[in-house]
Amino acid sequence: MRVLARAGRAGLSRVVLRWPGGVAPAALVLGDAWERSYGDLQWRHLQPERVLPWYWLAHDPGGGRTTGMGVRTRPGALCSWTVDEDGVSLWLDLRAGGQPVLPGERAIEAATVLALDTGERPFAALGELCAAMSPDPLPPGGPVVGCNNWYYAYGRGFGPEAVLRDARTIVEFAGGHQVRPYCVIDDGWTEGGGSAPGGPWDRGLPGVFDDMPGLAAAVAATGARPGLWFRPLLSRVRTAATPSPAVLDGGHPLDPSLPAAVAAVAEDVARFRSWGFELIKHDFSSHDFFGRFARPGGPPELARPGLALADRRRTSAEVLVDFYRALARAADGALLIGCNTVGHLAAGLVHVQRTGDDTSGRTWERTRRMGVNTLAFRLAQHGRLYAVDADCVPCTPGTDWELNRRFLDLVARSGTALFVSVDPAARTARTDADLSAAVGLALDGGLPGGIEPLDWLTTTAPRRWRAGEHTLLTDWSEPWGAWPLPV
Repeated sequence: MRVLARAGRAGLSRVVLRWPGGVAPAALVLGDAWERSYGDLQWRHLQPERVLPWYWLAHDPGGGRTTGMGVRTRPGALCSWTVDEDGVSLWLDLRAGGQPVLPGERAIEAATVLALDTGERPFAALGELCAAMSPDPLPPGGPVVGCNNWYYAYGRGFGPEAVLRDARTIVEFAGGHQVRPYCVIDDGWTEGGGSAPGGPWDRGLPGVFDDMPGLAAAVAATGARPGLWFRPLLSRVRTAATPSPAVLDGGHPLDPSLPAAVAAVAEDVARFRSWGFELIKHDFSSHDFFGRFARPGGPPELARPGLALADRRRTSAEVLVDFYRALARAADGALLIGCNTVGHLAAGLVHVQRTGDDTSGRTWERTRRMGVNTLAFRLAQHGRLYAVDADCVPCTPGTDWELNRRFLDLVARSGTALFVSVDPAARTARTDADLSAAVGLALDGGLPGGIEPLDWLTTTAPRRWRAGEHTLLTDWSEPWGAWPLPV
């Protein structure tokens, strides 16, 4: 069903559509996340006020059927659902930032709605719905495997030689595989590194990263493919693309409703390509656009109250889709990873989507909570909306390698993107053997048929997984169990 929306002179904020006839009282219900998930994805019993972004599934354990509804990728509205015993509601947030949109006479293509009713098991049902919602994903063209220095360096105290050491390490783990792995330089290559600074992105850290084209060439010479992280919608200096005096994280957010802002970011991406980088990871754009993360327990909508865009003729969803499209065009064949991007809006415009919040090289609990959860509950999106990236597997002195190894093995088997963050101080004969085996499997594309969480109806961190013809039993617990405090 195609939904069009028109606005009067006062503009339009929201539309709600209601389908009478709800779900069975005993049904388990699953939804998605606005952008990254934060360890909170799960099947739950009915909660009528629960916000279910983009799609919902309901599984009736008694009857065995799975039903659901969703919206096609790249809609003109921020779409979420609520589900109860009496009906299902689709909530269309059509605002420009935090204010009513003013589209004039134009009809907004708010959403295209799809429905599902199947006797398939819930995991297969979710895959079927994802495939229907996403008719034009942007495939990466092969396995995505590499290293990323964030979870041992955290943006501090590294330079070109450390980057080249990482590149040689991942090439060593690849063992001559015909698929070349990536070496991604994360935060820390510009001024203000280690705190996710904003631009300008026209040069590296003076005295350290003075020759970015030369570094990209040197990484390529090791046999790895050079990759680069940046935060596109924040600047350390005021420009024409930052009209608001607001300060966010010590910088000035760009307003992508302005052509000047989109052009500036596209110019950055084109510059990275001209330097020789083959992978570009753009991060923080949802946070910098809306003014906050979509963390669990927070407000049920993305935009902070009163958020004003310079141009209110397009909805937030439309502005972000146009922004992602400009980045995709400027990438000129480079692999694009979206991190903190709105997945349903970026689908078809990024090759890889970081689907969960950060794992950790300092605290295993964070990897269990974020990495395992997003791998299980967004795995069905893999290859249908984009390639899924459950985030890096750390190998550091500060975390238990046995637990990290289990996560490493699962990601490698899944065929999803595998990035490792290896502290040289943590390398041993055992870690090298484990990493080499996993990287080799991931470069092969994972197990034929992939993996599937088997106990995901009853836990946020599944322990039982189908892997080919076998069932894996995985214990994620530290000796004291899960850490009950924030991580």
